[in-house]
Amino acid sequence: MTPKQQRGAETADRLLDAALQVYAESGEQGVTVSALTKASGVSLGSLYHHYGSVDGLMNALLLRWLGRLLGELAGAVERARSARTAVRALVRVYLAFIQEHPDAARLLHSSYADRLGMAQARQLRDAQEARLSPMADWIRRHIAAGAIEPMPVPVVEALIMGPIIATARRWLSGVDDVDLDEAARILPERIWRSLCP
Repeated sequence: MTPKQQRGAETADRLLDAALQVYAESGEQGVTVSALTKASGVSLGSLYHHYGSVDGLMNALLLRWLGRLLGELAGAVERARSARTAVRALVRVYLAFIQEHPDAARLLHSSYADRLGMAQARQLRDAQEARLSPMADWIRRHIAAGAIEPMPVPVVEALIMGPIIATARRWLSGVDDVDLDEAARILPERIWRSLCP
């Protein structure tokens, strides 16, 4: 990488970091050009050069953190020795991720992310295909082996991820009635029962 490319990459990263900071402090409405340039120390021209718009920057931020989360989940599935231990690992990794990265998790579980996901579902899925494929392959393998009830892959994904995401959203909303350690103990077995043949 040339020095100019290195500076460009650093500028792009600084903008992403600033966008998450501004979002965490001020919410979606607070993510303005002025707030972003102030928080990052980057010029308006650089913001537009790297991302095209504030929406382009926020989309890149969502993809950055979605990629990190999916990468951790894919790694958990790949390291698991059985379908049952993979479910346990998915619950543990997802809930640990939201605890370790609450600002990014709030963005990933926000109405902004939901709107983007609904509007650009195919593009988002295509952009994350390398991280999503291990999960789908894992599901197909365990269905073929008889460890998971034969069902469409998206249904199995929903049965696994639905309870985890609902728990994460509740915890991220600030409701004090969710104990993530307790959820990490209870959810895996309940999810696993929904998958058993």
